Amino acid sequence: MIATLFHYDFIRNTFIVGLVIGIVAPLLGSFIVVRKLSLMADALSHVTLAGIAVSLFLSKTYVPLVALNPLYLGFGFATAGSLLMEKLRSVYKHFEELAIPIIMSAGMGFSVIFISLANGFNTDLFSYLFGSVSAVSRNDMYTIVAIATFVFIIILLLYKELFLLSFDEEYAKVSGIRAKAFDIIFMVLVALVIASSMRIVGILLVSSLMTLPVAAAIRIAKGFKQTIIIAIIFGEISVIVGLVSAYYLDLAPGGAIVLLSVIILILTMLYQKIRLRVILSKRGEENGIISE
Repeated sequence: MIATLFHYDFIRNTFIVGLVIGIVAPLLGSFIVVRKLSLMADALSHVTLAGIAVSLFLSKTYVPLVALNPLYLGFGFATAGSLLMEKLRSVYKHFEELAIPIIMSAGMGFSVIFISLANGFNTDLFSYLFGSVSAVSRNDMYTIVAIATFVFIIILLLYKELFLLSFDEEYAKVSGIRAKAFDIIFMVLVALVIASSMRIVGILLVSSLMTLPVAAAIRIAKGFKQTIIIAIIFGEISVIVGLVSAYYLDLAPGGAIVLLSVIILILTMLYQKIRLRVILSKRGEENGIISE
């Protein structure tokens, strides 16, 4: 049954994109969680939605733009939103978290206006909100894979600097690292991954794929690199099983992927709890033997 599934081009496109996103989303998510910026992904996803809404409005209003791919404006808005968010963080130095709700509110405001101008919700917009198994075209696949590959390479090249900035920003600055420049690069990378993931997971759920696998990995990992590796494994499991389930059960893939991520998180928490009980039980037995 699985082999038959891959006879369709759109399914192959979707799975290729899903596998790539399953790597870069948890990879970046690991840095996001450590830097306590988990809500940043939500804010940028709302800005991406604004770009999609504007694109759909333009394609309906102006005939020459009817073939405009919403993915491109999604990338543009997400990148612009990430740069503006970083600017706001520097403006509100003592209240940096204010940048997140400001950008989220602006993104949602633009989204609502242009969705209403585009005559409300339709099938295309619904697929962007919650993901779609059949929405990934060949051109989309090439674009998303290229963007994801670029993000992955940049993360590898700048891993040391991003690691230091995530765990000890003051030491990183003293070491000569240009924190501001790397923060901007990081924000742009997050924006690109969010815009890339919307075809599979959906704009409203994309932040979950960046944080839930990391939250699960933290429960059992013994270091940051191990957290990244385990988070990617969990992300890939969620994407693959979620896409297969979505296709055969006729579900929105975003919901299926997120629910699987939640199940994995619950299982890791149960595993940690059981493991802790076993360790305490063994220590109790050892102490009993010693006292005897």
